[in-house]
Amino acid sequence: MIAKKLLFFLLALGLLTTVDSLAQNGDQGVAQAVEKLRKLMIDPDKAGLEAIASDRLSYGHSSGKIEDKAAFVEALTSGASDFKSIELTDQTITVVDNTALVRHKLTGETIDKGNTGQVKIGVLLVWVKQKNDWKLLARQAVKVQ
Repeated sequence: MIAKKLLFFLLALGLLTTVDSLAQNGDQGVAQAVEKLRKLMIDPDKAGLEAIASDRLSYGHSSGKIEDKAAFVEALTSGASDFKSIELTDQTITVVDNTALVRHKLTGETIDKGNTGQVKIGVLLVWVKQKNDWKLLARQAVKVQ
């Protein structure tokens, strides 16, 4: 009887460790995708942006403007949206099945028609796992103080 209880305990412990490990790996994969997006927004690459964004992307700006995937990629690669630096803070990641919610604060330096500016926004990103890659499905930004 003691052997059965010990075996059950060890199996349960192993299962919990595996579930925790999978959750952490999911968080790490999402964090890596967020960092890749941050770098692509500073140094845009059309192929990279198209690869990281879902074909059904809905990209909301703090101004209320909403872009689809094509407009999002065009704005960054054309320089219409030009980030010189981006810093992300207070990031949280919640993974549920094949969907991840990421919230963070974004501060950065922009250049708009030759004029430098500062941006400080709160961001919600929605990522979906397609095959083995995290794809950005939605983004909404709001102005913060």
